[in-house]
Amino acid sequence: MRIDLFLKQSRIVKRRTLAKQMCDGGFVFLNDSKAKAQSNVKVNDIITIYFPSKKVVYKVLGLPEKVINKSQSPLLYDILSEEFYEK
Repeated sequence: MRIDLFLKQSRIVKRRTLAKQMCDGGFVFLNDSKAKAQSNVKVNDIITIYFPSKKVVYKVLGLPEKVINKSQSPLLYDILSEEFYEK
């Protein structure tokens, strides 16, 4: 599954176009390498995202086979760490 689609379906990012822009801008890393929007995600991969106010590291626990509802989306990933930036 493409990383931009995973980020959207897992509801880590609200829109797929935003996920693509984040990948193209160098804010998304897959297993410590810069991720392109078309990079494939597998179970147990590590995704690091640099948001404007924080850095979050996720572990992929599952891949959705179809569109899932909001209550099931947190089951797709585990948050390994979350660091907030100082202002």
